[in-house]
Amino acid sequence: MKKYTLAVVSVLTLLLTSCMATKDSKGSANLYDTTWELEYISGPRIAFEGLYPNKKPQITFDQKETKVYGNNGCNGYSAPYTLSGKSLTFGEPGPSTMMFCDGGGEQQFLQQMKKITSYSIDVDGKLILNQGDVAMMRFKKVAKQ
Repeated sequence: MKKYTLAVVSVLTLLLTSCMATKDSKGSANLYDTTWELEYISGPRIAFEGLYPNKKPQITFDQKETKVYGNNGCNGYSAPYTLSGKSLTFGEPGPSTMMFCDGGGEQQFLQQMKKITSYSIDVDGKLILNQGDVAMMRFKKVAKQ
């Protein structure tokens, strides 16, 4: 009887663990194949619409190349990233276009990216980029790849 009970407990544990792993990988999968548009940024005392009067920053994660790319509210950018579980960091942005834009949000966006240490996707499907326990940026889905 002990062997039977041990076998049942082992199978249930294995099943529960595999369900949790599937849920976590699905969360990571939601990060990819999506273009995210910024809707909140921490720090500046300028109104969000004042920082990005013409275009809101966007970010897309390329899983194969381990790079992000998008628009920082003015110019295009790309940067390497490192992802391990929910831990997320960005490397130095590579070359970008050199347009002049109003608002000053471009530098604010790039500075905040350097501070990111983790991410989460909330119940509404929004991407939250955090520095420690503080939400620094929030993005909404705008397009599926």
